[in-house]
Amino acid sequence: MSHDPNCIFCKIIAGQIPSRKVYEDDDLYAFHDIHPWAPVHFLLVPKLHLPSMAQLGPEHERLMGKLMCLAPKLALEQGCRPWPEGGFRIVCNNGAEGGQEVQHLHVHVMGGPRPWHKG
Repeated sequence: MSHDPNCIFCKIIAGQIPSRKVYEDDDLYAFHDIHPWAPVHFLLVPKLHLPSMAQLGPEHERLMGKLMCLAPKLALEQGCRPWPEGGFRIVCNNGAEGGQEVQHLHVHVMGGPRPWHKG
Protein backbone atom coordinates (compact mmCIF):
# COMPACT_ATOMS: atom_id res chain seq x y z
CA MET A 1 0.00 0.00 0.00
CA SER A 2 1.35 3.40 -0.97
CA HIS A 3 2.23 5.90 1.73
CA ASP A 4 4.17 9.15 1.99
CA PRO A 5 6.72 9.19 4.86
CA ASN A 6 6.29 12.98 5.18
CA CYS A 7 2.45 12.94 5.30
CA ILE A 8 0.93 13.61 8.73
CA PHE A 9 -2.07 11.38 7.98
CA CYS A 10 0.19 8.52 6.84
CA LYS A 11 2.06 8.92 10.14
CA ILE A 12 -1.23 8.84 12.09
CA ILE A 13 -2.33 5.70 10.22
CA ALA A 14 1.05 4.07 10.97
CA GLY A 15 0.74 4.90 14.68
CA GLN A 16 3.74 7.26 14.61
CA ILE A 17 1.53 10.17 15.71
CA PRO A 18 -1.18 9.53 18.31
CA SER A 19 -4.84 9.93 17.43
CA ARG A 20 -8.21 9.20 18.96
CA LYS A 21 -9.21 6.34 16.70
CA VAL A 22 -12.84 5.94 15.68
CA TYR A 23 -12.45 3.03 13.25
CA GLU A 24 -9.84 1.01 11.38
CA ASP A 25 -9.84 -1.80 8.84
CA ASP A 26 -7.47 -2.84 6.04
CA ASP A 27 -8.49 0.07 3.80
CA LEU A 28 -9.69 2.95 5.98
CA TYR A 29 -8.82 4.79 9.17
CA ALA A 30 -11.06 7.22 11.05
CA PHE A 31 -10.04 9.51 13.90
CA HIS A 32 -11.37 12.50 15.82
CA ASP A 33 -10.45 15.95 14.51
CA ILE A 34 -8.11 17.78 16.91
CA HIS A 35 -9.99 21.06 16.29
CA PRO A 36 -13.65 19.98 16.02
CA TRP A 37 -16.21 22.25 14.37
CA ALA A 38 -19.18 20.26 15.69
CA PRO A 39 -20.06 18.00 18.63
CA VAL A 40 -19.24 15.03 16.36
CA HIS A 41 -16.27 15.65 14.06
CA PHE A 42 -13.99 12.96 12.76
CA LEU A 43 -11.92 12.37 9.65
CA LEU A 44 -12.23 9.30 7.47
CA VAL A 45 -9.14 8.58 5.35
CA PRO A 46 -8.02 5.85 3.01
CA LYS A 47 -4.86 4.10 4.16
CA LEU A 48 -3.66 4.35 0.58
CA HIS A 49 -1.92 7.70 0.17
CA LEU A 50 -3.87 9.67 -2.41
CA PRO A 51 -3.13 13.41 -2.35
CA SER A 52 -6.72 14.44 -3.18
CA MET A 53 -9.87 13.45 -5.04
CA ALA A 54 -8.21 14.76 -8.21
CA GLN A 55 -6.01 11.64 -8.25
CA LEU A 56 -8.91 9.17 -8.08
CA GLY A 57 -9.39 6.76 -10.95
CA PRO A 58 -11.65 3.82 -11.76
CA GLU A 59 -9.42 1.57 -9.65
CA HIS A 60 -10.52 3.52 -6.55
CA GLU A 61 -14.28 3.07 -6.99
CA ARG A 62 -14.57 0.24 -4.44
CA LEU A 63 -12.46 2.10 -1.88
CA MET A 64 -14.43 5.33 -2.17
CA GLY A 65 -17.76 3.49 -2.19
CA LYS A 66 -16.72 1.76 1.02
CA LEU A 67 -15.68 5.10 2.55
CA MET A 68 -18.98 6.78 1.68
CA CYS A 69 -21.07 3.84 2.94
CA LEU A 70 -19.11 3.69 6.20
CA ALA A 71 -19.44 7.41 6.99
CA PRO A 72 -23.16 7.28 8.00
CA LYS A 73 -22.64 4.21 10.19
CA LEU A 74 -19.75 5.85 12.05
CA ALA A 75 -21.63 9.15 12.33
CA LEU A 76 -24.48 7.39 14.16
CA GLU A 77 -22.06 5.45 16.37
CA GLN A 78 -20.31 8.70 17.32
CA GLY A 79 -23.50 10.43 18.42
CA CYS A 80 -25.26 11.89 15.40
CA ARG A 81 -29.01 11.37 15.47
CA PRO A 82 -30.68 9.46 12.61
CA TRP A 83 -32.19 11.11 9.58
CA PRO A 84 -34.51 12.99 9.13
CA GLU A 85 -34.51 14.64 12.59
CA GLY A 86 -30.75 14.42 13.01
CA GLY A 87 -28.05 14.26 10.40
CA PHE A 88 -24.45 15.03 9.59
CA ARG A 89 -22.27 16.67 6.95
CA ILE A 90 -19.56 15.09 4.83
CA VAL A 91 -17.02 17.63 3.59
CA CYS A 92 -14.09 16.92 1.28
CA ASN A 93 -11.77 19.83 0.50
CA ASN A 94 -9.64 19.46 -2.62
CA GLY A 95 -6.57 21.46 -3.53
CA ALA A 96 -5.37 24.81 -2.24
CA GLU A 97 -8.33 26.74 -3.66
CA GLY A 98 -10.71 24.16 -2.17
CA GLY A 99 -9.32 24.64 1.33
CA GLN A 100 -7.38 21.36 1.57
CA GLU A 101 -4.66 21.66 4.23
CA VAL A 102 -3.33 18.09 4.38
CA GLN A 103 -2.41 16.54 1.04
CA HIS A 104 -3.95 13.14 1.80
CA LEU A 105 -7.50 12.47 0.66
CA HIS A 106 -9.87 12.71 3.62
CA VAL A 107 -13.46 13.53 4.43
CA HIS A 108 -14.69 15.38 7.48
CA VAL A 109 -17.83 13.91 9.04
CA MET A 110 -19.54 16.48 11.27
CA GLY A 111 -22.82 16.56 13.13
CA GLY A 112 -24.45 16.14 16.47
CA PRO A 113 -26.85 18.27 18.46
CA ARG A 114 -26.43 22.00 18.01
CA PRO A 115 -27.47 24.48 20.72
CA TRP A 116 -29.54 26.52 18.24
CA HIS A 117 -31.36 23.48 16.80
CA LYS A 118 -34.97 22.99 17.93
CA GLY A 119 -35.09 19.22 17.22
